[in-house]
Amino acid sequence: MPPLVTVGRVCVKIRGRDAGRKCVIVNIIDKNFVIVTGPKNLTGVRRKKVNVDHLIFLPYVLKINKNASDEEVLKSIEEANMVSFFREGVVINAKKDLI
Repeated sequence: MPPLVTVGRVCVKIRGRDAGRKCVIVNIIDKNFVIVTGPKNLTGVRRKKVNVDHLIFLPYVLKINKNASDEEVLKSIEEANMVSFFREGVVINAKKDLI
């Protein structure tokens, strides 16, 4: 498992309907899958199981507990003054990602 996969790590989804949206890892299932949340009312990413190959890991880590609720994650984002950062979308160029 890459050392970047930690609870609280901020990521960008690069596949699926949430592509280009930021999320936070709230639990690690195994070396290939994690559970992420946006939280939904901030970024639109609902809590779900995601393949780590579908994420880009950002250099930010929030201080949250394993399996933190959406409210706890949102509170941590607000304490880190990252609300506007999470609301910004990321443009994903599909052709470059497939190479």
